Amino acid sequence: MTIDQAAGPSVAFPDTIVSEDGEGLAGPWRAPRQMLSDQSYEDHSSIHDDETAQKLGFKGGTIEGPTHFSQFAPLAVAAWGDRWLEAGCISAHYRAPVYEGEEVRAHMARVEPGHTVAEIWMEKADGVEVLRGTCSIGPDHSESALDRRLASLPALEQPVILEGVEIGTRTPRRKVAMGLDQHMGHLYPFTLRQKLDVITEPSPCYDVESSPAGRAIIPVEMVSVLLNHAWESGDTFYRRGPVVGLFADQEIRLLDGPLFVGETYEIEREVVAITGSRRTESLWIRTHVYRPGEDKPLARMLLNQALMKDSYAGYGEEQTRLYGAGVPSE
Repeated sequence: MTIDQAAGPSVAFPDTIVSEDGEGLAGPWRAPRQMLSDQSYEDHSSIHDDETAQKLGFKGGTIEGPTHFSQFAPLAVAAWGDRWLEAGCISAHYRAPVYEGEEVRAHMARVEPGHTVAEIWMEKADGVEVLRGTCSIGPDHSESALDRRLASLPALEQPVILEGVEIGTRTPRRKVAMGLDQHMGHLYPFTLRQKLDVITEPSPCYDVESSPAGRAIIPVEMVSVLLNHAWESGDTFYRRGPVVGLFADQEIRLLDGPLFVGETYEIEREVVAITGSRRTESLWIRTHVYRPGEDKPLARMLLNQALMKDSYAGYGEEQTRLYGAGVPSE
């Protein structure tokens, strides 16, 4: 489907009406569901739990960022066709939390003929910007929003939570898979079937019985679940805790996709950067996806796991112990 045809439903997303406005393409208003209220990691609750989130200054448990990626998939397919589901990229900096019951809308800037990258953003009904980034189409992906952002951020000079973590550290390869009724563990206390029951943009491509691809593909938002659920001892890379984190930046890039339901893959995680802000220490991890026994990547995910300083008991005392008094704030 081309942009000129974008006023109606697509084959991949027949229930999503993509419209044109003065700036480009826009999807419908949606109210995504919160499915992580029971999430836990490192034996404690997460930012998606109301009580934990409120202690850290949020109104309540937040909706996980990649949930919003589903709303951009119909826009990208409208711009570049179904091939985006095989070789597409979405790259975003999360700017504001979304809570259950709030409506949000996805936007994509106009894509001129021959162009392979476009700015994207999401807004709430009151105009608050939820995220901003880029969508692009491969195989030769243009510079993404997070390519630019990561290149502009200085390294964190005096880490506390992330003290001792080294750039380039990798985990051993690990097998992962996502079945339709597979429980995805403490990090993701739901199944793909349960997600598909409430996903904002349903698609025949996700149907295990009638997918046009011959096999059901994993929705782009659930690629994040596939690659993040299999954390084991040592995968956090850092030693201090417990600490509460949130997704601050995320990119999912398909190189030779799509990824399929029920297929076994191998993943390898790598620390690529450590940055920080006044409230957080950020661990940037790139996850590579392979077919078992092969070395050509099928997909990559870049994730900024921003760890909340206020959630780590004794942060100030530990900072003083490591670096002395009078340490400047980031």
